[in-house]
Amino acid sequence: MDRSWMYGKRDFVYLERLEEFLSCAVEHQRLHGDNQFVCPCTLCQNRKKVNSRDELREHLILKGFKADYNVWIWHGESDNDICTNVNFGINDKDGDQIDVGVENDDEIFENIDMDDNIEPDNDNIDGLMKDLEEDIVECPIIFQRMVDNSKKPLYPNGSKFSLLLAVLKLFTLKAGNGWSDKSFTSLLELLCQMLPEGNELPSTTYQCKKLLCPLSTSYQKIHACVKDCILYRKKYSELQECPKCGESRYKRVDNGNGGKKKGSPVKTLWYFPIIPKFKRYFANKKDVEYMLWHQKGRNKDGKLRHVADSPQWRTIDRTFPEFGSEPRNLRLGLCTDGINPFRTLSTQHSCWPVMLIIYNIPPWLTTKSKYIMLTLLISGPKQPGNDIDVYLAPLIEDLKMLWNVGVEVFDANTSSRFQMHAMLYCTINDFPAYGNLSGYRLKTDKGCPVCGDEIESDWLEHSGKFSYRGGRRFLLENHQYRKKKKKAFYGKTEHRKPPVFLSGEEYYDKVKNITTVFGKPYVPPPDGVYHTKRSIFWELPYWQHLYVRHCIDVMHVEKNVFDSVIGTLLNMPNKTKDGVKVRNDMAARERINLKPIEKGKRIYIPPSCTTLSKKEKMIVCESLKGVKVPHGYSSNISRLVSIKDCKLVGM
Repeated sequence: MDRSWMYGKRDFVYLERLEEFLSCAVEHQRLHGDNQFVCPCTLCQNRKKVNSRDELREHLILKGFKADYNVWIWHGESDNDICTNVNFGINDKDGDQIDVGVENDDEIFENIDMDDNIEPDNDNIDGLMKDLEEDIVECPIIFQRMVDNSKKPLYPNGSKFSLLLAVLKLFTLKAGNGWSDKSFTSLLELLCQMLPEGNELPSTTYQCKKLLCPLSTSYQKIHACVKDCILYRKKYSELQECPKCGESRYKRVDNGNGGKKKGSPVKTLWYFPIIPKFKRYFANKKDVEYMLWHQKGRNKDGKLRHVADSPQWRTIDRTFPEFGSEPRNLRLGLCTDGINPFRTLSTQHSCWPVMLIIYNIPPWLTTKSKYIMLTLLISGPKQPGNDIDVYLAPLIEDLKMLWNVGVEVFDANTSSRFQMHAMLYCTINDFPAYGNLSGYRLKTDKGCPVCGDEIESDWLEHSGKFSYRGGRRFLLENHQYRKKKKKAFYGKTEHRKPPVFLSGEEYYDKVKNITTVFGKPYVPPPDGVYHTKRSIFWELPYWQHLYVRHCIDVMHVEKNVFDSVIGTLLNMPNKTKDGVKVRNDMAARERINLKPIEKGKRIYIPPSCTTLSKKEKMIVCESLKGVKVPHGYSSNISRLVSIKDCKLVGM
């Protein structure tokens, strides 16, 4: 089809053909239920939307079409030109489903390991094409186009790279080094001139992205209530206001005539479906071998070396033998925490990524970026807090489907298909996120969800927090500390057994009848009630059978404890836990000898059993020199011991 009119003189012919384009765009908008138009002008470049046909016409008359937009993949095409069964970035009929299409560079390369140094003769193009065939089986035109590109040499007579592989490797460099589209286009133009005549390398970033478009994964943009009451999906998908709080779904902006018009959604959840990513893992032979490592590769000597050595793993195999008999079934861990996306702690903005990790693979690969899947991105001015269950709903639905029904997956290692199932093994987070996910109030006198009612606590008036005691209950029955009753142990001996561990069924009985109301502002339950909700994880059929459902991350268990211990021993400013408030609380509990003494404008803190002399501090610093710490912790160790006393010993 001739599209030369798009880049010629903007005359009567241009205006006449422009109306044909606008009609095509309107029809495409009607079919997909979108309320806006993607604008292909030289300024917007299919990355922005306009609100009306008239506004789209105005952009194209004043600025013209972007270069090389010869196939109208963003505005609908006839079946003779391109298959319309595939979404290339246009919303679906609910206005939620969006394909990453040509926008996201990194998603295209999730199967390509930067460290693998894939040779042209040993690439993974066959695996990619096998996976792609499943993804776009309803669109043979696009699949055939990808097959042709995977076999077409980059240039005639001696090229070792196919066109598809060359573009993939170039885009891998672009994504890994953060190149801009402009700089990448300049590189492509230079390479086209350097390669032999007749080469097939695209000369623009847009053409490369269009070539790689079917390899990308999709995501969903789901509108959310600004107060975290609901997601506008399913029965709420057509609503314009929240049925619980009455807040508008969209921002209201000035239309220029003194009135208001509908703008962008006030809050959006980004959901990245997990099933397509699982399929891509099993389409790679190397990844399939990793998925079987827990059965074939690990050392089974009775020691706890891997998650598969834990009692919970064996309990799942016994309780659900059909699931445990297939080693390719996945066991997943869920991680979430709040981050600041703008690199400054003063910015009042919250962003909560929710990620999944795979426990089937070797432990040294579990936290590699290739095997960490971003599933949810909760972005907004305030953190979700107790309402995080509202945003987890799409992920939980997929996890329930993967457990109950499973999904048919192609195994590249055996060249066969099998029904893959998956389960959520546990969550990993810090303690505040623990409370949000489990639905338990942590900042109370009963702050431990495991100990529950049997925990002992004491309110510290000066420090303004709870102190939890009774740790001697976890010692052996004949331990010497159990019999001591000095002031350090509140003058009591300890003969009680540890708190009774509640099974999943017993714990569920305590929360199953809780009626949860989501939304801001958060209304805490009355005093004496510690469970704030029935967590959405209880909807998973196997959640009651897990020993440990929520885990605390290593950084807070090890690093923060180390910071506190070393900071207190070396009396580091802003790091020590032995301050004036702590001493006043200790003096109020019969430790009068430790009470701070005011001497004019200064306060003298008497030495305690943790107070070290200068010589003893030097010994501690010397001992830390040879400590081997995990990767990423060395800088923290150096920061902790690089104080005045440690400099004397050459640190």
